[in-house]
Amino acid sequence: MNWRHRKGMHHFRRHAHRFGPWAMAGKFFGSGDVSLALLSLLEDGPRHGYDLMTAIEEKSGGLARPSAGTIYPTLQQLQDEGLVTSTEGDGKRIYQLTDGGRARLAEQHDHINEMWQRAKDEEWGNWSDAMHPDAIEVLKPAFRLMRTAVRSAVRSSDPERADKVREILRRAADDIKALNGG
Repeated sequence: MNWRHRKGMHHFRRHAHRFGPWAMAGKFFGSGDVSLALLSLLEDGPRHGYDLMTAIEEKSGGLARPSAGTIYPTLQQLQDEGLVTSTEGDGKRIYQLTDGGRARLAEQHDHINEMWQRAKDEEWGNWSDAMHPDAIEVLKPAFRLMRTAVRSAVRSSDPERADKVREILRRAADDIKALNGG
């Protein structure tokens, strides 16, 4: 989320993909990762572009919400590289892997697994609940807490401060999880 102040008015510009630990960087995927994500999703069978967009959002736990302006040019690039082919079907362009695409998947197997694992990680994964309209009531104090924790850790000359702050945050997380019964 970006807050901008202009002539006494607050303007809110929503960037749904900027939640979670990648908010600072502004993205879930690193360079070339969207291509690999698309290839990995096509491994399960042919799909159309919109299906791929929603599949990325689901598989990333809401951390990545790529737009058509990202997906379709990337699919075209993959097609130009001979890694996917496309056909028309039911008024939609359907994409599928080529042998070259399967070879790229094999080459990048470990990296692809690490990429999708980020979304499953207990501490970092599944920020889809942050999109709920009521989430802002919890996000505001959570971000204040995060800011306070970071300031305490980095502004201290105590080399053990970061460990102490992490432990306080772990206890708070455990207390909150206990509210949900687990």
